[in-house]
Amino acid sequence: MSVSPRALRFDEDCMWVEIEDGRTLGVPLAWFPRLLHATPAQRQDFELSRRGIHWDAIDENISVEGLLAVQGDMTHPANIAA
Repeated sequence: MSVSPRALRFDEDCMWVEIEDGRTLGVPLAWFPRLLHATPAQRQDFELSRRGIHWDAIDENISVEGLLAVQGDMTHPANIAA
C-alpha cells in the first residue's frame, strides 16, 4: 500500500492529509510552527510528492511516514506536546 499524499486541506486548527491507501490524517497545526504562523495563501502553496508535502516559501517539508509515526516539527522537538 502506498502512503503517498493524494490531497491536502486545512481548517482553523488542523492539516488534513488524504493518503493513497484511503486514510485521512488530521494533524494539529501546532505541531508545525511554520504552518501555524503561515498565511492561508502560504499554506495553500504546497507541492505533493511521492513521500510528502513541501512548502517552498516557508521552507517546510513534511513526510507522510513522519505523520504516521506521530512526529511533529523535528527541528524543535521540545515544542511537541506529548
